[in-house]
Amino acid sequence: MFTRAKVAVFIDGCFWHGCPVHGRLPGTNRTYWTAKLRRNVERDEETTRVLQASGWVVVRVWEHEVPESAVERVTAALDRLA
Repeated sequence: MFTRAKVAVFIDGCFWHGCPVHGRLPGTNRTYWTAKLRRNVERDEETTRVLQASGWVVVRVWEHEVPESAVERVTAALDRLA
């Protein structure tokens, strides 16, 4: 988090946060994992809403993203203050 700039950066793991490209359910205990992973996504959405309502800019980066791309997005969020 960049508190002075009110920019929150999250690095979301593909498995844990339901990546549309790489996210997948395990082959066993699907009922448990479906609910668990759905709740993670819901919590991410709720966190984003709460932060944005408080004036924060939220940048979410997937673990598989090219680091330079992620840096550009974070930099753009920080540059909005300049």
